[in-house]
Amino acid sequence: MSSTDKVFAGSIPKLYDEYLVPMIFSVYAEDIARRVAARSPTVLLEIAAGTGAVTRAVAAALPRGIRYVATDLNEPMLAVAAQRQADDDRIAWRQADGMALPFGNAEFDLVCCQFGAMFFPDRVKAYGEVKRVLKGDGTFVFNVWDRIEDNVLTHEATIALGKMFPDDPPRFMIRTPHGYHDRDVIRTDLERAGFRDIAIETRTEISRAPSAEYVAIALCQGTPLRNEIEARDASKLQAATDLVAEALRARHGLGAIEGKIQAIVIEAR
Repeated sequence: MSSTDKVFAGSIPKLYDEYLVPMIFSVYAEDIARRVAARSPTVLLEIAAGTGAVTRAVAAALPRGIRYVATDLNEPMLAVAAQRQADDDRIAWRQADGMALPFGNAEFDLVCCQFGAMFFPDRVKAYGEVKRVLKGDGTFVFNVWDRIEDNVLTHEATIALGKMFPDDPPRFMIRTPHGYHDRDVIRTDLERAGFRDIAIETRTEISRAPSAEYVAIALCQGTPLRNEIEARDASKLQAATDLVAEALRARHGLGAIEGKIQAIVIEAR
């Protein structure tokens, strides 16, 4: 993983929340919320909360009287999340590293994490931290993206950017968001961390956007892919965005576009 893969700063958090959340994250946040609500937790922790897509969905699905701690490594992402969330005294926002959770042993009924596990440098260690803070009968609910070929618009954008930078194509999407999809590896990592009751399933959805330009902005400017583009040539960010938009228009036409997205959802006890 590149050192810039985990950097969600500058204008990225706002664009991420405005563009990416409705395009690809909301539908999976609702799925996580349904799974969390089915467990009826009273004290829960969210890791890698980002701009709060899951937090908002889970909070809406749970009753009064719960305690909900939402964390993220990047404070700029949490700032957007806290601003977007209606006043809710059940929720505490806290900057935290998933590799070293600042909580006591057996403190939570449930831990959830949406599309964050791919960013952990040592997943077995991170899963061990989750197990440590969970009560004995607690549940870990999380998801990761499936391979990039099963996530159509992101795959097409990555191919297009490779044509702009043929000698050093940006590989953030392949390397990190879509780099941890082997179910056997995921299961083994969880087992090494001490989890035994593990359920893994594939969930396919459709991503929809009002235009190719919308998708291009979301991916090229609202994710750490932006850091990779600017590292190659900071003056080419808009040109790269335009190139991706044109490639998507060529394949999907003018106006609204859609494409398959696919994730892997895991529940471990």
